[in-house]
Amino acid sequence: MTINCKGTLIDLTQPKVMGILNCTPDSFFDGGKYKVETEFVKQAERILTEGADFIDVGAYSTKPNADFVSEEEELARMVPAVELILKHFPEAIISVDTFRAAVAKAAIEAGAAIVNDIAAGGLDDKMMQTVGELKVPYIMMHMRGTPQTMTKLTDYEDIVKEMLLYFSQKTAEARSFGIDDIIIDPGFGFAKTLQQNYEVLNKMELFKMTELPILAGVSRKSMIYKLLGVTPQEALNGTTVLNTIALSKGANILRVHDVKEAVEAVKIYSQLLR
Repeated sequence: MTINCKGTLIDLTQPKVMGILNCTPDSFFDGGKYKVETEFVKQAERILTEGADFIDVGAYSTKPNADFVSEEEELARMVPAVELILKHFPEAIISVDTFRAAVAKAAIEAGAAIVNDIAAGGLDDKMMQTVGELKVPYIMMHMRGTPQTMTKLTDYEDIVKEMLLYFSQKTAEARSFGIDDIIIDPGFGFAKTLQQNYEVLNKMELFKMTELPILAGVSRKSMIYKLLGVTPQEALNGTTVLNTIALSKGANILRVHDVKEAVEAVKIYSQLLR
């Protein structure tokens, strides 16, 4: 349960928090919010000050039916964002949210430490080889199709069983490319109905049989705001509830928009275990 981030071993037996920092104009919650460097840097500082262990930088919105973004555009957004964060906060541990090998490589070479791939190599056949060569931790998410098609690909006979098989196959493939540090992400909201999202969360402890760290990303997603009949902006309370449940089901990393509240959830949950 340790991962090597640029020579530093991070122990994930104590849950960690990953703060989301998007440099996209169309993300479902904070799209287009940080339009100038000072705003972007200020948000990075806030994420770190509130106690995040990682910053996850995204340059391609993967919300359902998101607009396609070219590789050139994603690179033009991602690399300067990574460089800007590290210029002001050189000790920051940056995860890059991309399914493209070229973007992952450029971002790691710019100083990022982790690759977070929503497609687990399924949208770029060079991704796993690239990550293996870069020798960085790899977050593999469960998804079907693409952000543009995934909402139509929710037909499962036994969703958790099929996801376990998926992770078994993806892990074997990743190991074959020399990837040592693997984290799995159930992919809440990706190729799953609202009811399926809750089934996966309810049975999430079963993913511990993979013996890999688990990342849970439920922050302000439709499984919360559609159920409660609110907007993403009003879904913080629901997010904290689901983050706490995710911790009880074995989550090692919470990927969130609201770091302070997630850090508090981890602190309270950890106190219970003592």
